[in-house]
Amino acid sequence: MLFCGALLAARAHADAPAAPQQFARLGDVTLENGAVIHDCQLGYRALGTLNAARDNAILVPTWHTGTSAQLLEVLGPQGLFDTAPYFVILVDALGNGVSCSPSNSASQHGKAFPAFTIRDMVASEHRLLTEKLGISHLRAVVGYSMGGMQTLQWMVSHPRFMDVAIPIAATPRLSSYDLLFWRTAEQAIVSDAAFAGGDYQRNPPLPLFQMVFALNATSPDFRQRKTAPADFDKFLRETVAPDPEAPDANDNLAQIRALLSQDIGAGPGGPQGLEQAAARVRARVHLINARQDQLVNPRAAQALAPLLHARVTLLDSECGHFAIQCDMAPIRAAIEAELKPQVAGATATARPEHAPK
Repeated sequence: MLFCGALLAARAHADAPAAPQQFARLGDVTLENGAVIHDCQLGYRALGTLNAARDNAILVPTWHTGTSAQLLEVLGPQGLFDTAPYFVILVDALGNGVSCSPSNSASQHGKAFPAFTIRDMVASEHRLLTEKLGISHLRAVVGYSMGGMQTLQWMVSHPRFMDVAIPIAATPRLSSYDLLFWRTAEQAIVSDAAFAGGDYQRNPPLPLFQMVFALNATSPDFRQRKTAPADFDKFLRETVAPDPEAPDANDNLAQIRALLSQDIGAGPGGPQGLEQAAARVRARVHLINARQDQLVNPRAAQALAPLLHARVTLLDSECGHFAIQCDMAPIRAAIEAELKPQVAGATATARPEHAPK
């Protein structure tokens, strides 16, 4: 997510895995709304080796505006899980500026790019695995934030494709509070004069969007602990300062609108309830959320858990949506336990490894 790269940069470590950027050409991609993305390519990175049994592949989709390069920084011996035993595919989700996106499409540039959904992301990733990489089954899908929403959709769209699904800081359906936040974020972009209705010549800095995002990214307790009133003006200047590496505004907006469509009970076949969606799931599921998450409310995920007989890790974290920054140890422990052949127990409630600084 925007701001996520900066927050997670502190987690970068010398033993983070390395993998070159690769691309798979999918050609024309028909979306669930009937529109077509022309000449679509999907970015990805691959770590490790697919074993002889072909049962050690793990898919990790990107978060909102995140890239596979950023995912590398949260993996490895000190990250979400040790990649060494696995063949790990880090996939750049549709619209992130690496895969086919408003910013890099030659024929459908900017606001001419078709609207897509989380389900469309998953469909393109399924094509990457089956058509381009020859993978017909995954050990696991593991995703954070919008990557976790893709993980939840994978469970429903392709229920027998993975053994384990681990959505982190994700929801099966946006709550009214989530909708309020993301609609506000959307309006902060489209109402910005520099956005120019999506026809800008230079990527706009979007100061109001950055402020809205910073407001909810962590928690009130975290912000008050982190920033003294005397230091607030400096914090605000840094928050809204133009960033030459910021994601393209049309890409950002396209993925926000995909987030707004998140509902694993919806789809081309018509609306369903979470119960019907949950009945399709065959994977073992572990849901990881933070109570204080103000970007993605955890209640819908917690309500889904008993329908899936899922394990739950519910963190108490002042870092809120960015518990991944402060509380890597319990998150990593939960993931590593699920990746083992057998898991005992039912529910875990984890405490932070350390308080935010």
